[in-house]
Amino acid sequence: MQLPGFTIWFTGLPCSGKSTISEILAETIRAERGMVEILDGDVIRTNLSKGLGFSREDRETNLKRIAFVCTLLTRNGVPNIAAAISPFQNVREYARESIGNYVEVYTRCSLEACIERDVKGMYKKALAGEIKGFTGVDDPFDEPENPEVICDTDKETPAESTAKIVKYLRDNGYMPMTPGSNGKTAKTATPSRA
Repeated sequence: MQLPGFTIWFTGLPCSGKSTISEILAETIRAERGMVEILDGDVIRTNLSKGLGFSREDRETNLKRIAFVCTLLTRNGVPNIAAAISPFQNVREYARESIGNYVEVYTRCSLEACIERDVKGMYKKALAGEIKGFTGVDDPFDEPENPEVICDTDKETPAESTAKIVKYLRDNGYMPMTPGSNGKTAKTATPSRA
């Protein structure tokens, strides 16, 4: 039976684990569904949203472009993962309504832990005032109101966070009920929050 396309929409502070978890998650989805696309925030900025700045308007435009691509992939049966900071509740609601089969994952992590993980030194620069408009420092992050999955990434391993997401996907008919079945014996369900 054909399983539906879907979008995993990550949201969380910079360095909260979105990219790390999305890479692990993609391996599982690819093994069981045969295909998956990752739309990483940095890659999208380089290829699809080149020229956009970091004003609220430009950031919303960037996220809406990601939502548009996710909508196309989802309606064509492709599982996909959007891994961007996605700080604005209004844009996440826009993405939810546009995409349909939308699973919001909040990588909840303390600011202290995010700063500790920051190998690029972006938080240090933002805290020193060298970078303006940095999410979590001097730019707002709207905490998700009702995400499907919360991963407390400063308390659980990336593998534990991934397992929570996979469980949600199985329970809601997006992934085979039996691991490794590649969809052949899966129950097809209407997602609970489509």
